[in-house]
Parts: sequence; structure tokens; C-alpha cells
Amino acid sequence: MNVVTIFKYLFTTIGIAMLMGTYYISESTISFISEAVKTEGTVVRLDDSWAGSSNFSQHSRIYRPVVRFTDQNGSQHEFISSSGSNPPSYPEGEKVALLYLPAEPGSAIINEFFSLWAGPIILGGLGIVFFVIGAGIFLVPKLKDRKNDYLREQGTPIDTEFQSVAINSAISVNGNCPFQVVTQWKNTSTSQVHIFKSDNLWYDPSQYILNKRIRVFIDRNNPKKYYVDLSFLPKLTEQPTSRKQ
Repeated sequence: MNVVTIFKYLFTTIGIAMLMGTYYISESTISFISEAVKTEGTVVRLDDSWAGSSNFSQHSRIYRPVVRFTDQNGSQHEFISSSGSNPPSYPEGEKVALLYLPAEPGSAIINEFFSLWAGPIILGGLGIVFFVIGAGIFLVPKLKDRKNDYLREQGTPIDTEFQSVAINSAISVNGNCPFQVVTQWKNTSTSQVHIFKSDNLWYDPSQYILNKRIRVFIDRNNPKKYYVDLSFLPKLTEQPTSRKQ
């Protein structure tokens, strides 16, 4: 199994897992809000900590409000908010709206958007990123193959003149770059010259190009959409995995 295959399965799986986690956390938050009791508390102090930075500057400190409140049974409770910021979102002495479960007063949360929904938003955002990357690795080759199949079946075949074999330096695998066959064609009806570049090849095909005329299939309505037919070239036994530089 090559690296690209591993990554596409890994990223897609992680993305799906994160999106499922987002769903369950969101459901839990909705359930909590529906069952929670509303009350008011007071910020009694600020708990400060470092934001995981080795540079202990003032800007790397996070301030979390410590809130004291009285539940419906008259008992006092104190908790540290799970969310913090710099500068502090709440000064000492400020009154804040709270939500808590009667059976679990320690579950109290400040009743504001970020405290309630930060987890699902962050996890969901990461899940979307991972899933899109993984699904993209799955879909891009399939979409490209579908486009090429369409052009082979529905495109207009033209004979173009072989120009050169170029190195595609925009892509690299272990320091090696793929090759592209470059051809040229003059449209007699418009007197325009069109340059076509083939899909990437992971070996130098120069010695196998004996005929200087190479067939290209173009979209009759848009010559910028094309497919360079290199079916006459030998197939590579194993294609390297590619990545952009």
C-alpha cells in the first residue's frame, strides 16, 4: 500500500470520526441546554495559565473566569470555566448567566455561545478539513479519468506535432519530478497555435516516441479541455506516489 493510499484512508477515517464526534457532542449540548436550570453567578477571580507556548510572554497567558453561584437548594458552588481568553472576557465581580443540571451542579457552564459550542465548532471544523482532504485524494483521480474518458469518446481527435519531453517541476516524489509530453497544433480556421501537455509520466518517454505526430482529443467548444493520447507508450509497472512541492 503506497503513501497516498494510506493518507486517503487515514484522513477520511479521521474526518468521519471527528464529524461523528461533533454530532454526539452537539446532541449532548442540546440535551444539556434543555434540562439545565438557569441561574446567575459572580466571577470571583481569574485563573491564569500559559497557552502551551515556550515563550512565556504576556500574550501567551490565558485567563479563565472562576465563577461562584448558589444552586436552587441554597448550596454554594465554584467552578473554573473551560474557556479562557486574553484579554479576559470577564472582569472580577461581573455577574454572568449560568446553566447547570440540578443533579450535577458541578456541570455548570457560562451561558454564552462559545462556552457551549466551542467543542463542536472546533472538532467539526477539523473533521471537515480531514474529510475533504481524504475525499479529495479519492475523487481527484476518478474525476480526471472520467474527463479523459469523455474526451476520448466525445472529443474531436486532431493530429498534433511532437515538440519535446518536459519535466514538471511543480510535482516531486523523493526529489524526482514527472515528465510531460508537449505537442503543438495550429488551428487553420483561427490561425491560433495551441500547446498541449500530457498527463504526468514517471519515466522519460523520449526513446519511445518514434512518430512525431501525436493524437490529441479536444473539446470542440473549448480546445483548452483536451487529452493527449499516449496509449502507444509502454505502461509503467508501478507508479510513484506524487505530492506537490
